[in-house]
Amino acid sequence: MQTTGMITLAGGCFWCLEGVYKQMLGVISCVSGYMGGHIDNPTYQQICTGTTGHAEVVQVTFDPKVTTLKEILAVFFTIHDPTTMNRQGNDAGTQYRSAIFFHSPVQESAAKEMITELEALGIFDGPIVTEVTAAPKFYAAEGYHQNYYFANPNQSYCQFIVAPKIVKFKDKFKNKFKAFR
Repeated sequence: MQTTGMITLAGGCFWCLEGVYKQMLGVISCVSGYMGGHIDNPTYQQICTGTTGHAEVVQVTFDPKVTTLKEILAVFFTIHDPTTMNRQGNDAGTQYRSAIFFHSPVQESAAKEMITELEALGIFDGPIVTEVTAAPKFYAAEGYHQNYYFANPNQSYCQFIVAPKIVKFKDKFKNKFKAFR
């Protein structure tokens, strides 16, 4: 019997995703990192060049008895724009692409089904460009990137980019919000 689930998501800057998922009921851990590139042990400086092929990701470990994979994915598609190729707002480059790195065939099916459902509903102005790919090796980001929003809430990027995503999450998923401590 599976006691925890894990999925890795890319939706722009990892600080945004981490700031939201750390406040979601059922999320056990959320680690910022890099995935999907062609070099081992990349650094943030290398990732920022856009030449390594890595995306900024968060690896979310969750309790499926408290929150479902479908809920994790619903939050993902709410807090970022899955219709912009290699871009989220002013953050541009392949490292900011929208991607779901699945860890099982069940996750792959769930991700593809949700994309099909969202496109059928016509929620977004354009087609969803989120890639759905088997999870390759995960590299945890440097320590100063972990818990970044909570350690730097007054930093301008956190105030103007991360905080509105958290507010959007809290407004739409009130029953899934917990205060991060």
